[in-house]
Amino acid sequence: MIRQSFCFPIFQPRGVALHDVFVQARAIGYAAVELWQRNENGAVFGDLCKAAKDAGLVIASMCGHKSLADGMNKRSNHGRILGELEESIELAVAHGIPGLITFSGDINPGQADEDAREACAEVLRIAAPIAERAGINLNLELLNSKVDHAGYQCDHTMWGVDVCKRVNSPRVKVLYDIYHMQIMEGDVIRTIRENIVHIGHMHTAGNPGRWDFDDPGLPQELNYRGICKAISDAGYTGYLGHEFSSKGDVIGALKSHFAVCDV
Repeated sequence: MIRQSFCFPIFQPRGVALHDVFVQARAIGYAAVELWQRNENGAVFGDLCKAAKDAGLVIASMCGHKSLADGMNKRSNHGRILGELEESIELAVAHGIPGLITFSGDINPGQADEDAREACAEVLRIAAPIAERAGINLNLELLNSKVDHAGYQCDHTMWGVDVCKRVNSPRVKVLYDIYHMQIMEGDVIRTIRENIVHIGHMHTAGNPGRWDFDDPGLPQELNYRGICKAISDAGYTGYLGHEFSSKGDVIGALKSHFAVCDV
């Protein structure tokens, strides 16, 4: 069975209390919820964590440091990012969050691609022992640079996997986003099978459009039933997080998409 999660706040219907969303999601079968970022307002973050815990949900993932575009490939950011990662690891331990998201950042003009990979590995090598002691994964997110994140550097699976190999820590992995990688390279099932040891977290969405992937009225090119069967067969033990905008009823979408991926 794949442990499924969903990203907050895109699955909170207008006018529905946060607690009610979490309770309904847990009743469907969801194991976790995810936060796109760690809210700097400690009270708000604490309320989210409490609401999830009260509903029986784990917080599967949150961003470990600021700025998707201004990331680890720039060495002048390393001091800031390390401080933010240390703080986020402490919060993750306190709230039972197993994974933190990290970002390569956008391409820096004049910086060789090889140097950018090494720069990301450098900061992760320092953070990795802290994450290992805490039992927290640092997941380098793969994003598409063609449609949604122009200029983002870690836009292919092997770019992220190469950084993981350079760091050589069981707690440094990639966040494999199926939607993003379908846009950039396709061959999703084979890629997952060949790199499963380096995948610490996964995201879903329909392509094209980043909408629902079970709506017969939306032409889609990803067979999530088959993909999830392959993920399960590969022995994946992390979370599969839904990160799409639904064109219909939000709670209904949570229910139908859970069923598609429940293999």
